[in-house]
Amino acid sequence: MVSIEQMAKVLEALPDPVFVLSRSGRYVAVFGGHDTRYYHSAEGLVGLRISDIVSADKADWFLEQIAVALEAETLLIREYELSIREVGSDVEEGPVEPIWFEGRIQKLDFQIAGEDVVLWMASNITERHKLEAKLRKLSDTDKLTGLFNRRRLERELKADYRAFIGQGVPTSIVIFDLDNLKTINDTLGHYVGDEVIVAIANICRNELADHGIACRYGGDEFVVALFNAEVTQAKQFADRLHEKVMHHFQQFFTKNLAASIGISVGISGMLPDDTSYKAVLKRADDALYQAKRSGKNKTIVG
Repeated sequence: MVSIEQMAKVLEALPDPVFVLSRSGRYVAVFGGHDTRYYHSAEGLVGLRISDIVSADKADWFLEQIAVALEAETLLIREYELSIREVGSDVEEGPVEPIWFEGRIQKLDFQIAGEDVVLWMASNITERHKLEAKLRKLSDTDKLTGLFNRRRLERELKADYRAFIGQGVPTSIVIFDLDNLKTINDTLGHYVGDEVIVAIANICRNELADHGIACRYGGDEFVVALFNAEVTQAKQFADRLHEKVMHHFQQFFTKNLAASIGISVGISGMLPDDTSYKAVLKRADDALYQAKRSGKNKTIVG
């Protein structure tokens, strides 16, 4: 049978830190997690509260998870990030870069000092999180241009539609494609055609900044979702984009070739009658093809 002294040594040898925390966020006991490559020192935590150690917002989050675990009475698993900026300024040991944890939180069937308590095991999952983030980025990114792809666009537009219906936050969509790409491919080759697509993607990314997302929708067609933007603002964005793209063509192609190519643009914004994001996307797409049919190299608002 394991003695109390032996059990204490077992707990201290745990590779990941384990905390006993009260409902009010007081550190009752701390075990394990002494590797300073991965964890900040837990020495001196017992008797303190979470709010004494981390920022107010983070402390509120921890207290919320403790309350959920106490009410659920089942194992609660949460992933969270913690950085040195969120930990007390007197912390001297531990990693400098933010680290990700998987917290496993379980209610204990006894009280300490009249308070309910939980067992909180914090496992460092930073490397796993980095790998998952990398895989998500790869699955969301167009290989040629580095812009987002259709999968990511649809996910973003679903969220934008919910924000529009729930809080009235507008989103406008700009769809554009390259006129007469075949002329470039036939004259200069497909490699140059790809370079043009990449150049347009870079121009779009620079003009967009942090005001939305840009996606390569397929071939030479692009979609931009402008967050919290009305159609008039989308039109201004499209005009700037068109000007920069045409300037690029004039710089890098002969006068005759530059005159034969351009971009056609369709614009639309979310409306109260829209039943999904697909309705606004279709209006913008219809406007794009109207621009194509009416002479190309122009912008139509749908």
